[in-house]
Amino acid sequence: MVELATTGKSGTGAKNYDLATSLYDQAIAAYPEERSLYWGMGLALLLQGQEAEAQTTWMLAMADGEADEIERWTIDLIQVLKSEAERQAALEEWTVAWAIRQYIRELDPSDLENLLQSILLSIKLGSFSSEDFANLGVMELLQGKGVVDSAFLLQMLEQLLETILPDPLIFKFIEACIPHIDDRRELTYLIVPTATKLSFTYCRDDLAIPLLEMSLQLGTHDLPVLTELAPIYQNARQYDKGIEAAKRCIILSNTLPDQVYSSHSLVRGLMNAGGYWQEAISALQTHEALLEKLIETPPVTISSVLTLRLLVVNYFFSYFRDEPQRNRWLQNQVVEIARTQMQLRYQEQIDRYQQRQIASHPQSATKSKLKIGYICHCFYSHSVGWLARWLMKYHDRDRFELYLYFVNYKLMNDSLQAQYVEVADYARLMETSSVEIAEQISQDGIDLLIDLDSITLDITCEVIALKPAPVQVTWLGWDASGMSTIDYYIADPYVLPESAQNYYVEKIWRLPQTYIAVEGFEVGVPTLRRDELEIPAEAVVYLSAQRGYKRHRDTAKLQMQILRQVPNSYFLIKGLADQKAVQTFFQELADEEGVEFDRFRFLPNVPSEAIHRANLAIADIVLDTFPYNGATTTLEALWMEIPLVTRVGEQFAARNSYTMLKNAGISEGIAWTDAEYVEWGIRLGKDSALRQQVSWKLKRSKQTAPLWNAKQFTREMERAYEQMWATYIDSLN
Repeated sequence: MVELATTGKSGTGAKNYDLATSLYDQAIAAYPEERSLYWGMGLALLLQGQEAEAQTTWMLAMADGEADEIERWTIDLIQVLKSEAERQAALEEWTVAWAIRQYIRELDPSDLENLLQSILLSIKLGSFSSEDFANLGVMELLQGKGVVDSAFLLQMLEQLLETILPDPLIFKFIEACIPHIDDRRELTYLIVPTATKLSFTYCRDDLAIPLLEMSLQLGTHDLPVLTELAPIYQNARQYDKGIEAAKRCIILSNTLPDQVYSSHSLVRGLMNAGGYWQEAISALQTHEALLEKLIETPPVTISSVLTLRLLVVNYFFSYFRDEPQRNRWLQNQVVEIARTQMQLRYQEQIDRYQQRQIASHPQSATKSKLKIGYICHCFYSHSVGWLARWLMKYHDRDRFELYLYFVNYKLMNDSLQAQYVEVADYARLMETSSVEIAEQISQDGIDLLIDLDSITLDITCEVIALKPAPVQVTWLGWDASGMSTIDYYIADPYVLPESAQNYYVEKIWRLPQTYIAVEGFEVGVPTLRRDELEIPAEAVVYLSAQRGYKRHRDTAKLQMQILRQVPNSYFLIKGLADQKAVQTFFQELADEEGVEFDRFRFLPNVPSEAIHRANLAIADIVLDTFPYNGATTTLEALWMEIPLVTRVGEQFAARNSYTMLKNAGISEGIAWTDAEYVEWGIRLGKDSALRQQVSWKLKRSKQTAPLWNAKQFTREMERAYEQMWATYIDSLN
């Protein structure tokens, strides 16, 4: 009879609690002293939803007992209820299991494992709140004498962190669990990906950093923790900590791929901070030597994590030097090493995607609609997000079906991200599994996949390496990745020289006018005034609004020469960087070039992009960076009708402002040498009529220039897609 009550099932599989209750009633009449019958009877009533009757039955059984007997009987009852809770959970009857555990809690509020099991069931039911920790008294029990099995606690943490909420109470709970966990290394493996998700999905570096710092205190496996912590420190503008963490990674790195990535992390930290020029040069030289060693003797096998990291270790050469042949050779070689590793690892998936493409092989290039997929991690308030939106807006939906693949979709309120979700025919909100993303692209039957990330995101590179679409293209987000599975790289007549194809793996596809066009930017209310900055009304104001990455010492020296030769001129400097280091950087240069440092103003960041653009109006001239020009910042300056001086080089990064000026119909300010850069800076500073003429031309250009004609640009991109598709079909027939 006990078994019948516990299973609650008849021979046909239907619940038969009524029969169980009746049988228990008969047994209790015959054996009133047998307490286990009461436990079973109450459980049968409870499973029928007769909660009050169940409690009455249990209380009746204990009514005449002594204190020690009641304690023993309570333990017995709890064990019966636990067994049934476990059975119901195994049947995935989460609600019933959770309800039973609430009765156990009433009988023994200090049963820590039962409370934790209740939380696990709440997670499965979608009703979990971090307040449960406080309401159930879990924290106090963990911090006191509560006992819990270490393996169970790890299992619970794993499930909790899979559905992590960006809530500080959860991390206090993790901290309280640490003394109860025997396998600290396993705990580290749980914490690191959670912290990464908090940083890059929830944009909560304030929670990711203490979580990783907590993991460091475990002292079990520091390199994986520091490898994640260094860039998160840097992104959170804790520049000194980011640099120090990267240096510790270098010390702890034993394999060549680890050394390469740790070296890259240090260069990133130094450049992110800005102002650490000599140290950054030295770090880059070491980094380049490690890359050469890797290219010369590539490892036979590289872990999946390190393979991903190798995709992004060439990011900074173009910030230091305008040597595209050398830079791209390094890029192409290292990316090929990583791609080969990924091909070995994912050959089954690659073969499956190719078979699908062959099976759906069309007989002609003509389709009612081409399926265009855009993959990017920046479909939100980001430079790429602000620029790419116009193409999405003007796509011809009668000829193209638009799929957007949001890599690491941001769980935050962002109006631009919401616009992208709305504009897509199909918005795929993905996380960070490259295989899952590639599988989705393949199943969607995408014809052309457009990569907007290049090497700025390793996950996207890995997706591209799997070749889930028959035609793959890189556009906008950065220079080409060097991945051989990319068919085309979008450029225009100006942004790459004619010789560029000699050192690109991808085929360069030049649009007839410009590789980017926008219809403008939202502009807010300015928060800067000259008088508040103690700048005279008649002064000439130069501006540089770039992050620390782009501040090259040689270009900054040219800017000092301009200031020195333009009387009553001031220099406004703005951008993400270590403000103290940047000020020291410019003060040293100003002293070397004989420029008074009281002519410099270092501007804080503002709450929104719209305010930032409004504040650009305080400037008379924008001085561009080199060898890495502005891109979005250049477009913003031109939209605000401010003359700009740019130095043109050979690499893509050194020709962005050049193509934008050309496509706005402006020749003034385009410099082909350092001397011309200084000359244009001085000329525009001294000649107010020339500045007004350029501003007037920029104003007029909004009605006629290719740079501001997003609709025409979209038609040109669409023609390119159709021609690429036709070329692909021809290659199959």
